Amino acid sequence: MGGQARARRIEGDIVRRGDPGYEHAWQGILWNGVKPPRFPDVIVRVASERDVPEAVALARSEGLRIAVRSGGHSWCGSPLREGGMLIDLSALNRIHIDPDSATATVQPAATGRALASELSRHGLAFPTGHCGSVALGGYLLSGGLGWNSGALGPACASVRQIEAVTAAGEVVSCDTDENSDLFWAARGAGPGFFAIVTGFRLALYPRPAAIVTTTYAFPLADVVPVTRWVTEAATELPPTVELSFVLGTADPAMSAATPRPKVVIVAATAFADSQEEAIRSLGPLRVCPLADHAIFQQADEPTTLEVLYETSGTVWPASHRCGADTLWSGADYETLLSRLAPVVAVAPSEKSLVLAPVSPVSQEKALQHDMAFSVLGDSYVVPFAIWDSAAQDDANISWLRDAMRIVEPLGTGHYIAEADLTADPSRARRSFSPSDWDRLGRLKARYDPEDVFFSYLGRSTTWAA
Repeated sequence: MGGQARARRIEGDIVRRGDPGYEHAWQGILWNGVKPPRFPDVIVRVASERDVPEAVALARSEGLRIAVRSGGHSWCGSPLREGGMLIDLSALNRIHIDPDSATATVQPAATGRALASELSRHGLAFPTGHCGSVALGGYLLSGGLGWNSGALGPACASVRQIEAVTAAGEVVSCDTDENSDLFWAARGAGPGFFAIVTGFRLALYPRPAAIVTTTYAFPLADVVPVTRWVTEAATELPPTVELSFVLGTADPAMSAATPRPKVVIVAATAFADSQEEAIRSLGPLRVCPLADHAIFQQADEPTTLEVLYETSGTVWPASHRCGADTLWSGADYETLLSRLAPVVAVAPSEKSLVLAPVSPVSQEKALQHDMAFSVLGDSYVVPFAIWDSAAQDDANISWLRDAMRIVEPLGTGHYIAEADLTADPSRARRSFSPSDWDRLGRLKARYDPEDVFFSYLGRSTTWAA
């Protein structure tokens, strides 16, 4: 069948480079205000899952490699590649909840916020991502570090089955029994996954009856005693308490000073079956030996997941320009954050920050089993450069790279979902254990022997690169 005949079988939109609608389609691919100058030859926006194998067949007939987009939230713009075909799955956003079996069937472009909203109507929950506008496709494929993942594990641990389209255009079901190797890779391989997932079946959990937060903000100069205190207190917290450090600019609610001061924030969120239980679980943070240094403190504040999403939306606004990178490390938070604090102090944008979740994912080995995703260190930090002017691109990207250079000698790996894959070709490989990286390479050769799918940004087509 010729290319034109195959194209006619696709119900969605096909836009080729040079077409009048190409620039508009290209601009809409990424959520980020930064648009890397990489231009697919063809963009196919599928109308339904039936279009996906047809799009794969069209790409193969024209000798085009394939990239995939679910929600376009990749910090480094992985869906955008030079040449080839971009298959845009943004129309695949259905969510179906089966409360009797406590499972959900979701398509890749459904967002975490939309899923959480549907689940709340049924008294159910899932470890959706912290940023509500992130689509589930890329989030789940990369592992997924989300709300309450300290108790529930990475989101991919709750994926029970996927429907996928292979490089040969075959539609397959994958779980621990059927196509188990492809299922293993789908739980963590991220943007280098060598098939297109059109549906996920997820295990669900009882919705916490209460969410309670405790927050402190201290001058950035106090980063060492603050991290020392909190790290010790964290050993007494249950896994249902999500604890993070944030180095950045004080929120207006924290300080009315002009300019607003740089601070180290301690943020704890407890998920529990009752408000009393949530407050009790936050007890180790209630007595603060540094309280007289705090410029802001708010203990045992009831909240909702919707409010948490509203807050995260102000931190990562859709209209801004963003960059991010990640680091797993064997060093403690006192060491890492004391090195990063001086960098935060001179950030060219007051919106930029460093996030350091303490135990961002459950340490239960059963919740890290049989998946490409793995925890690669004892500590985890994520510098975010966030700014609003194209004229400041170079300064802010340089700031992000400088922040990473300071701590990277202490690194043991990266997290594929948020690693800056354009910074260094080794980022992708270092997002996996050596044995998992080798296994991914073998599976890529098995399921995509003709290299139909683009691999990770910053790599050549040979897996060993």
